[in-house]
Amino acid sequence: MKGGSITMEELDGLHLPLLHGSPSQDYESYTCNGSVDIRGNPASKNDTGKWRACYSILGGEFCGALAYYGVGTNLVSYLTKVQQQSNVVAASNIASWQGTSYLTPLLGAFLADSYWGRHRTIVISLTTFTIGMILLTLSAIVPTSTNTVVMPLQHTLPFLGLFLTALGLGGIWPCVPTFGADQFDDTDRAEKAQKEIYYNWYYFAVNGGFFIASTVLVWIQDNWGWGLGFGIPTLFSVIGIVGFLSSMKLYRYQRPGGSALTRICQVLVAATRKINVDVPNGSSLLYEMPGKESAILGSRKLMHTDGQRFFDRAATITSSDERFLDAPNPWKLCTVTQVEEMKILARMMPVLLAGIIFNTAEAFFPLFIEQGEVMDNQIDNFSIPPASVTTFNCLCILILAPAYNKVLMPMVSKITGTKRGLSDLQRIGVGMFFAMLSMVSAAIVEMVRLDIAMKTGLVHQSAAVPMNILWQAPQYFLVGVAKVFSVVGFIEFAYEQSPDAMRSLCQACSLIMVTLGSYLVSVMLMFINSITEGRGSHGWIPVNLNEGRLDQLFWLMAGLQLLNLLAFAYCAMRYKRKLAT
Repeated sequence: MKGGSITMEELDGLHLPLLHGSPSQDYESYTCNGSVDIRGNPASKNDTGKWRACYSILGGEFCGALAYYGVGTNLVSYLTKVQQQSNVVAASNIASWQGTSYLTPLLGAFLADSYWGRHRTIVISLTTFTIGMILLTLSAIVPTSTNTVVMPLQHTLPFLGLFLTALGLGGIWPCVPTFGADQFDDTDRAEKAQKEIYYNWYYFAVNGGFFIASTVLVWIQDNWGWGLGFGIPTLFSVIGIVGFLSSMKLYRYQRPGGSALTRICQVLVAATRKINVDVPNGSSLLYEMPGKESAILGSRKLMHTDGQRFFDRAATITSSDERFLDAPNPWKLCTVTQVEEMKILARMMPVLLAGIIFNTAEAFFPLFIEQGEVMDNQIDNFSIPPASVTTFNCLCILILAPAYNKVLMPMVSKITGTKRGLSDLQRIGVGMFFAMLSMVSAAIVEMVRLDIAMKTGLVHQSAAVPMNILWQAPQYFLVGVAKVFSVVGFIEFAYEQSPDAMRSLCQACSLIMVTLGSYLVSVMLMFINSITEGRGSHGWIPVNLNEGRLDQLFWLMAGLQLLNLLAFAYCAMRYKRKLAT
């Protein structure tokens, strides 16, 4: 199979209906990546998929992002002002909710890849998320009362609503970008080029929803009430479901391939059982299903790769296996494709783990905001809330994501000599470089701010120094640039390099790195604060930042980002890409 075409012998094996013209013409009307239409037949290139199917997917993602950020952006105000929670309790509840939202994708991805398929998982998850949004809206509408019947309802509705939204996100976040990419046949060069553009528009849709939520919806919640403030994103969530379901006939579907976790365990068990068995030098001597179909439903066969020979033992045929080759025990003998799935995951993990340090850049936004609170936020008698400066991050993404394909990619392609400009790994590396620069920018701003505080005698006063808050714009802007490159790069890498039947799971793993990055920052801040406090020192992060050394913390993070970039570059140069038959 080359360049999106197969032989007539392969065509005979597909049992496709002849619609018109010659058999070769009929073949070219169907996708070659195993996708099917809504009836379970091979997907037509002319009648399914591509951009007309992606419009509803991107629209649904925009509505979902607007609903999620419409809740999360201003949630602390709702919990403290309406639910009467203390600052500590509210912060703890929000942290638990966000942590759950980034952990549930593992469950959603497992169900999508193993049993439900991506489309069904998205529909169920969107419905669950919307029910949670409805409960949150009801919690804002229910009047405050001391009635013994109403009071439990006031406390139960928001917690149940937040739990259901977090559970729903578990199927949305890992499956929507993957399902959109499924609409393009990666065996067709033209469609594969369009898929690379899709990743940018997906990220644009996410941040478009975030921008409207953090500006318009926050203003509505603060000025018009929480019933309307939660009701509007709930309505958008419903619209997203309707739009997503309306295009079912246009979608291309990938069939679930069974439990990925079971297949991984089978390779590990089978290889361990044969730890004393010598692996043959020729890959043709390893076990594989005859014919062109893979034993894993919804997955193409994978070619054998050198290295990681321990796993090859799982596909090594012994004398005891020869009697059962027609129906081997998968816990004793695995196919080459199944073994290669395990190898691919092992090769991908160092790249995905590099996302932990990278994601600490955005996790430092609360410290950026605290830095802004001790800076001059007045511009022509207009007061800029420190949290509003984060808009520079969002605006950067909204401008740069669509401009990447039209402006940046043609410019970079002239330098690299490749049509796509940068590969997924190169794109991730560029983003990591800008993440490092964002920390450098924050450190320089803080050094200047502390110097001004010293010269103006404000060191021992918890007061804003005469330095305009817009000097923070570059550090937010650089994080935005970093995300456009690296986040989209991670999405593309997780889809392109993951095994066919594990794509949602690999997307979920990349999302988990966001959670781990946030946890790492939390642990680091507590550790650094405990180390730097004492002996007459106020520590790096005291209550009065004018007495602290926040600049040293930013320099430390810039150093970690640099080390992470170097480690990533080493892994990227040694990375072996997936080979499909």
